This record gives sequence, C-alpha cells and structure tokens, in this order.
Amino acid sequence: MILLYLVVINLIAFAAMGWDKSSAVRGVERIPERTLLTLAAVGGSVGAVAAQQVFRHKTRKQPFANWLLTIVALQAVAAVCLMAMFVLE
Repeated sequence: MILLYLVVINLIAFAAMGWDKSSAVRGVERIPERTLLTLAAVGGSVGAVAAQQVFRHKTRKQPFANWLLTIVALQAVAAVCLMAMFVLE
C-alpha cells in the first residue's frame, strides 16, 4: 500500500511540475509554489526533483529550490532512520 501511494504521489508531483512549466510558458494561471512543495513534502519529492530536471523548471527560483532541497534531505534522513530501525530489530 505504501509503495503504491509513493508511486502515485510522485507521478502527481511530476505532472504538477510539468503543468506549471507549461502554464508559465503559455502565460496562464500557475500552480502555487506552496502546492508544489506540499506535493513534495507528502512523499512526491522524487517526482518533483525529476520534473525539475526534465522540464528545467524552478531550478534557479529561490527560495523554492532551497525548500525542495530541504524536503528531499529531511525525507532522506527519515528513510535512513526507518531502515536502521528495521535492521536493528
């Protein structure tokens, strides 16, 4: 169940970043940065970072890029801690 959730949320985050890039190019209403960062924070950080690179979107936009990097780092630390807990049991 968790794996399915992570796949879906990462696909959604990837698509949202792509949609936002397309909207920026077309000059139409954009997806708020808070929404994009929330998608990353609830598990879609891999999809958000992948989309950032694929679409070359928000790579230099500050503070967005720093917030996304912070989310990725915190999730990496949490993942390592969870794995360590299971290995040590």
